[in-house]
Amino acid sequence: MYQAVIKAIDAANAVDPNRVKQDDQELAKESLYAMRMTDMLNRFNPQADELMHIAARGQHIERWRSPRSDFPMGKQGYYQWRTALYDFHAERVTALMKAAGYAPEECERVYAAVAKKNIKRNPDSQLIEDIASLVFIEHYMLDFASSKPDYDEQKWLGIIRKTWQKMSNEAHDFVLAGNISLPEPLKPLITKALN
Repeated sequence: MYQAVIKAIDAANAVDPNRVKQDDQELAKESLYAMRMTDMLNRFNPQADELMHIAARGQHIERWRSPRSDFPMGKQGYYQWRTALYDFHAERVTALMKAAGYAPEECERVYAAVAKKNIKRNPDSQLIEDIASLVFIEHYMLDFASSKPDYDEQKWLGIIRKTWQKMSNEAHDFVLAGNISLPEPLKPLITKALN
């Protein structure tokens, strides 16, 4: 069952029209993201069970199918998009789980984690939030910074602090122990934000 779901998530993400270069190889953007989520979960919580591996792998499943442009501009539109994405991803992953024969309670557990239900109170949701935040810091924060040249230092300090606040104490300790690669150009800003 587990391998069938992972294969189905990977097959769905493989048709992402957005392509990225990684180690001289062209990959579907969401395929690379899913692999990075799995890698980070293995590094951060090697004891995570198969349901959390499914949740991590499918956290961005078919993200391109729900573009930001489908929602109003501005902060409120952004939050509507994010909320809709959480449910979209959770529904897609649990549909694949049901097709593979997982029990309803297992699907519900993954749904809650992927949809980020009760973060800070649901350990599964917090784990997926931690993994997503760690992946963002290590792999995507620098590109995001490059795409926002109009953001000043205060804006960046706010973004870094908000990301940090979403994370658990265990994830903080993981970062502070040097277990992820911080983007070199942003290290001074990250240090300033966390002090």
